[in-house]
Amino acid sequence: MTALSLRALNRALLDRQFLLARTDRTPLDVIGRLVALQAQEPNWPYVGLWSRINGFTRAELAALVEDREVVRSALLRSTQHLTTADDFLRMRPLLQPVLDRTAGSSYFTRNRAARNSATAHGTGLDAASLVAEGLALLGGRTLPRRELARRLAERHPGHDGRILAGEVELRTPLVHDPATASWGSWGNRSAISVTPAEAWLGRPAAATGDGEAAKELIRRYLAAFGPAGVKDVQAWSGLTRLGEVVATMGAELRRCSGPGGAELFDLADAELPDPETPAPARLLPAFDNVLLGHADRTRIIDDEDRPRVMPGSARVLPTFLVDGRVRGTWSLAAGTLRLTPFRPLSAADRAALEEEAHRMLPFVGGTAVTHDDRPATT
Repeated sequence: MTALSLRALNRALLDRQFLLARTDRTPLDVIGRLVALQAQEPNWPYVGLWSRINGFTRAELAALVEDREVVRSALLRSTQHLTTADDFLRMRPLLQPVLDRTAGSSYFTRNRAARNSATAHGTGLDAASLVAEGLALLGGRTLPRRELARRLAERHPGHDGRILAGEVELRTPLVHDPATASWGSWGNRSAISVTPAEAWLGRPAAATGDGEAAKELIRRYLAAFGPAGVKDVQAWSGLTRLGEVVATMGAELRRCSGPGGAELFDLADAELPDPETPAPARLLPAFDNVLLGHADRTRIIDDEDRPRVMPGSARVLPTFLVDGRVRGTWSLAAGTLRLTPFRPLSAADRAALEEEAHRMLPFVGGTAVTHDDRPATT
């Protein structure tokens, strides 16, 4: 069994994520290769594609969403992602148990059990009835989420309509309107409209997420994030018991070991780049794939630096890579792109990073780059 160093795993990840060298592939091809792009805030997927694709323009992604080739919806780990329409219809049934698990958390169940003592209305709702009611209110058309929430609250006094609408969105495939996934101001958008996926895309999702679907998801994951362990693909997808699936995949997977002897898997025909391949400076968006694709993230970021990037409240800050690893964060305010390293950089690394930041400026609407010489602290 081949033993892989941390650097070998790093270079493999960067290569498969198009961060070792930008690609000439189309944005649709790249989104398909990456499986899904985290998209809580609409601007960040655009930045992620800019860092991966030669000559990428914002209009290219906007057109894919408008043309219904790419959709934004709750998917991996019950969070908002951009994915190709075909992949969404295939993956959503497989991942539905993860979303149902989230919808079954106390945040949602307490609301469904709420009762308005003043009116004695609003006895507990069951999940199936709530979904049926939500779909009936949508009627196969696009409706602002706040309007769906208002109508549900009117029908069920004593229950928070926003939470009811959120549970409907988790329990049945709804997609967001193109405006929600378009380039705009920096910050989460509250004006979201939703449409049943089948009505929006003109075809239904797969009937179920069976074992073959799970195998295909593992293959797709390894093509974008491998080599990796079972815990890694489970952390990325939110699914559990995938070790049982991996055990049935036989010779199509090869086994290797990582630092410390951890068992890893990879596609049998996957190539690994030379660990000594130079890695260019790159600026990554908030919530980028490479930071969220593994349970063990030491191939891309040091454990001591994770609190600087993931400071709590489900935030994952924009970061930059130097020699393939996260070495600091960046921010954009009033047109100024500020680079904040965790530790002082060499003159050559600093120059390469600033050059990449200047290349990004026109894309993000910035006018200047500054370098914070005070290392970031937790």
